[in-house]
Amino acid sequence: MIRRPLLLASALLAAIGLAGCKEETAPQQAGTAPAVEHFQWKMVTAWPKNFPGLGTAAERLAERVKVMSNGRLSIKVYAGGELVPPLEVFDAVSRGTAELGHGASYYWKGKVPAAQFFTAVPFGLSTSEMNAWLSKGGGQALWEEAYAPFGVKPLAVGNTGMQMGGWYNKEINSLDDLKGLKIRMPGLGGEVLSKLGATTVNLPGGEIFTALQTSAIDATDWVSPYNDLAFGLHKAAKYYYYPGWQEPQAVLELLINQKALDSLPADLQAILSEATRAANQDMLDDYVYHNALALDQLKQQGTLLKRFPDEVLNAMQRESTVVLGELAAQSELNGRIWASMQAFQAQVSQMHQLSEKELYNWR
Repeated sequence: MIRRPLLLASALLAAIGLAGCKEETAPQQAGTAPAVEHFQWKMVTAWPKNFPGLGTAAERLAERVKVMSNGRLSIKVYAGGELVPPLEVFDAVSRGTAELGHGASYYWKGKVPAAQFFTAVPFGLSTSEMNAWLSKGGGQALWEEAYAPFGVKPLAVGNTGMQMGGWYNKEINSLDDLKGLKIRMPGLGGEVLSKLGATTVNLPGGEIFTALQTSAIDATDWVSPYNDLAFGLHKAAKYYYYPGWQEPQAVLELLINQKALDSLPADLQAILSEATRAANQDMLDDYVYHNALALDQLKQQGTLLKRFPDEVLNAMQRESTVVLGELAAQSELNGRIWASMQAFQAQVSQMHQLSEKELYNWR
């Protein structure tokens, strides 16, 4: 008879305790979670809609950011000409017309001469070397310094690897064959050919086939088999030259409006940065795989592969040194960029002479 009151008392105390706990948690349960801020950005590109490798890389980046951010940062991708012309991507990002841009830095050389260093340098760094120079050798800081006056932050967001030398409607057997040649070639490679007597023009990708087919130009570079096959350039020119001396690799860049970037929470900034790094590797893998397949198709369709003569390559290399020296002399910043790139190339070349070069020769 003594135990029953004790049990009742214990039960009463437990009930009071539970009631106290319920009162403490009730305000938390009734409260609302902080509002999650969402950002809707635009990305303008220099490429045709869903163009293999280049255009699809931009779309994949946007999708990756959306998934990683759980939809908090969504990016609508615009092909070249949909929102702004392909060669006005940099200006659009600088003005804030779009928060992001995707293109190749040498397209903006008229506005930022130093930008030419950050796509490709004739006879310069390889793909792995360029990525390492940007991330470990001080190249990224120099790139940001060049774009800072325009309120734009650049990031590497893809690389095509080593390109081909281009499509020609006439054989190049000597330096004389370059004189008077009308060729589409942007960047420093175009300046080199100009010094060797060619006439160079800069055209967006979507205009190349028609220009070549109608003889508005005699030759063009574009990228490599993957993209060249997609444009059908083998139907407009007979000879496909190698090596791609003008672009031993080619960085594609993500342009970010600095004010828009600063408006993002730290975690979304990190997501954008890491998604970009993943996209950089993804594009390179894409080209290594698809170039091999596309080259076979081009050969089956009668494409004639031609190697530039040593005389021509020697002259191109000689003039490349002149052109790069002239660009470096234009400003103190240009001089620092070129000096940094040369020093890095000299440093890593010693190792690559013993590794990649020996392997490729023996394979």
